[in-house]
Amino acid sequence: MTKQQERDPQKQEIIRQRHFAFRLNVFFFCIFVLFSVLIVRLAFLQFVEGEELRALKDRKTTRSTPIPPIRGNIYDRNGFPIAQSVSTQSLYYRVQQGQNQDEVIALANRLANLFASVKESNPKTKTMTAEQIIEAMDVNFDINKQPRTPVIRYSEPRRIKTDLTKEEIAYLVEHRDEFSDLEIMEESVREYAEITDGPPGPDGSVQEEHIAVQLVGYLKEYRGARDLEFYKNNSSGYLETETVGVDGLELMYQERLRGQNGAKIYQINAAGKIVPGEVEVIQPIKGDNLYLTIDAEVQLATQRAIVENLDRLKNDPVFRSVNKTGTKAMAGYAVAMEVAGEDAGKVVAMASYPDYDPEVWRGGRISQSDLDEIQLFMRNGTIWNNWAPVHDDTERGRHPGSLVYLGSTMKPLTILVGLNEGLIKPNTVFNDRGRYEFGRDGSSIRNSDGRAQGNLTPASSLVRSSNVYMAATVGEPLFRKYGRSQVLDVWDSYMEQFGLGVRTGSGLPGEIAGTKDYMDVDAMGSELASMVFSSFGQGGRYTALQLAQYTGVLATEGKRLRPFFVNEVRSADSELLERPGPDILNEVDMPQEYWDVVKEGMMGVRMQGFEGFPYPVASKTGTSEQSVAGATVENAVYIAYAPADKPKLAVAVVVPGGGYGSYGAAPIARRIFDAYDKVYGLYDKDPDAPAGNESAAP
Repeated sequence: MTKQQERDPQKQEIIRQRHFAFRLNVFFFCIFVLFSVLIVRLAFLQFVEGEELRALKDRKTTRSTPIPPIRGNIYDRNGFPIAQSVSTQSLYYRVQQGQNQDEVIALANRLANLFASVKESNPKTKTMTAEQIIEAMDVNFDINKQPRTPVIRYSEPRRIKTDLTKEEIAYLVEHRDEFSDLEIMEESVREYAEITDGPPGPDGSVQEEHIAVQLVGYLKEYRGARDLEFYKNNSSGYLETETVGVDGLELMYQERLRGQNGAKIYQINAAGKIVPGEVEVIQPIKGDNLYLTIDAEVQLATQRAIVENLDRLKNDPVFRSVNKTGTKAMAGYAVAMEVAGEDAGKVVAMASYPDYDPEVWRGGRISQSDLDEIQLFMRNGTIWNNWAPVHDDTERGRHPGSLVYLGSTMKPLTILVGLNEGLIKPNTVFNDRGRYEFGRDGSSIRNSDGRAQGNLTPASSLVRSSNVYMAATVGEPLFRKYGRSQVLDVWDSYMEQFGLGVRTGSGLPGEIAGTKDYMDVDAMGSELASMVFSSFGQGGRYTALQLAQYTGVLATEGKRLRPFFVNEVRSADSELLERPGPDILNEVDMPQEYWDVVKEGMMGVRMQGFEGFPYPVASKTGTSEQSVAGATVENAVYIAYAPADKPKLAVAVVVPGGGYGSYGAAPIARRIFDAYDKVYGLYDKDPDAPAGNESAAP
């Protein structure tokens, strides 16, 4: 192009129009190509991929709602049901993200009104307030819209209420469209045996009794039990609203009892909504069943014996006149353990009184009022230090707990220590003048009745229950032999060999080892004082189960048996899975003549309630002293095994504040032996059977 053409405006306009026309043609050509590709693609989708895409459109995904497992049952040794899982209908709520607070609160109020209206026609059903319902929903706010943090995942439904009534179910089903976030699910809840054929109450009313409540334990929702050490180490697979063991055998055998989760599987479309149609249900698998060593009949007899003897201590004129210090007793603890053959170690009865109705834990929840009512005795007082069942703090402080000094029940062990250490011989005679002085400061102890017992041997010192004999022939001489640097360790070694000051090996959750007060020299005054007081049972406090194990060592002449509570573990189909047997934790090796001396002395002990007992029994009563709120309280303690010539059953009874062991505790033991004899027989009766202990005295 020449410079003249470049300067010609007309020529330049023609060139611009040509360029514009060219670009416009290119644009329309590109549009044509794009539409052509689109048309070809649509045709391909319709004619080639159409069938596949239509199938994809109709394809559904699934959503799974877990179903809690069905817990195994607990039976006594003869198959009597103590704790069973029964079917019930429960109401669940599924949390939605971004939920409307006003709608949730309105739903809670509506449900509260429903439950309240049903309560009017069915007093046995449980009602719930709107506040409690909101809490059970586990949303991110409370009834007043105040923020709170949910503790479980959105994917899991929250259980609002168990044991729905027919009226509640009918209403919820009828208004299903209005309750899209609610679901009724069938599940299992725990029911515990209730016995109503026992003796009537003081007012003549029918009394409901329960079997070994604290031993069996109770269930709680997992979200309220997750902080227990057991669940910190075993947390996988648990549902937040699943009920799990929290105490006793329910916790100890949690994994065997639990079973496996089930599930409800729903069809979900591409929009995430449930498609009407069939729901696939994977049934939960039931857990294993436990058959206990506990015998329901012997257990009930034990529980009733405690209740009735507490009443006698308060109201029987003879008991009140002789046993004046036992009139305020309000609790009792007893353990009976078999000691012979393949049954050795089986606990046939374990009673902690007062007990309570375990139905307060139904569904894994408890009201605050019910918890306040039972919290002082919901734990097992035979393995734990239960406080007196008095709600007033000041008054409760005036009563001893379940952990008490052994008193004279320690004396058989003291004699064995003295014999084994060479401090006394089987026929060593000592003149008991009723009082014994020790130490440079002239400290002294006396017999419980203050009387001089005269010349005593090791066996007769047990019969006469001489504090002086124990202190003078064993307590102080043991201190002189080993000195202050070793004597407490030597004594402690003997205690532990007999099961005192160590856990029994039962495996029960929460079991304590007792207290070794004799090791606290400052509190006892000196090593010498510690040994003197320990020799007659004022140096250590132990549980009723430890006492039963200690009695078992005496009965078996040296074998410390592990107490156990489960006779068999069977599957839901009754297949035998486990059968525990005797387990000897340690053996105490002493000459036979030492055991014979102790047995002779224990067979000569006199006690209330054993008049006419048809078997020889080896026993020891105890009246331990304890300082409570500045006053001295006397606790009734009793140990025994029978038949003395062929031991089969060892029994230990503790009644805090029960006064003399012969009145406060021994009559309870007699009832236990009688019940066991009725069911199993202590041994075959025949005219030549040895005569029993028939005398009675404080």
